[in-house]
Amino acid sequence: MNNLAIIPARGGSKRIPRKNLKHFLGKPIMAYSIELAIQSNLFTEVMVSTDDVEIASIAKEFGASVPFLRSTKNSDDFSTLSEVIDEVLSKYTKDFDFICCILPTAPLASLDVLNEGLSVLQKNQYDSVRPVVEYSYPIQRAIKIDADNRMHFFFPEHYKSRSQDLEPSYHDAGQFYWMTSNERLHGAKKGVVVVNGNQAQDIDTNEDWELAELKYKFNQQKQKQ
Repeated sequence: MNNLAIIPARGGSKRIPRKNLKHFLGKPIMAYSIELAIQSNLFTEVMVSTDDVEIASIAKEFGASVPFLRSTKNSDDFSTLSEVIDEVLSKYTKDFDFICCILPTAPLASLDVLNEGLSVLQKNQYDSVRPVVEYSYPIQRAIKIDADNRMHFFFPEHYKSRSQDLEPSYHDAGQFYWMTSNERLHGAKKGVVVVNGNQAQDIDTNEDWELAELKYKFNQQKQKQ
């Protein structure tokens, strides 16, 4: 199977400077995504899309290819993931069966979930598949605060609802996106793989980073049991 892994790792990062190169338990965090893709044996090529020479150099050290640098247009805070993927594929003359965009800050992503994502994509003929995690508290009971510091319910009709009676809701785990070469993330048929809270962590602050490291250690220890 002719599959391509794309790891988008630009140099700029506002909240955690140089985030993609920051060491996560001993090595650059993006190295985990590169190694996951390589160890899976699902891809004929594992490439990193970056605008940064240092990131390109380290990506190659861990076994990824960097056939070209990302354009300036798709290197700022406003460029979307879809635009980055589209740019990458426009540079290739060959077609791929499936594409997987693995985010560079996804050290909790696992081989099992990556394989399951591809299986779900193929079995159901979806345009794309991503891991999702359930919200720990019902979003129907969400609260907003106005300028006077007064609270209001987003969904007042559920003010008296019991948590266990409310429909579960999920959010993107921010790890990877399997997709077809034609529709990619633009397609309407989107599937999911559900992972638990210990298998995912959004990393936007130093506190998030520390929590992700704790989860990683917990998962590693659990695998040894």
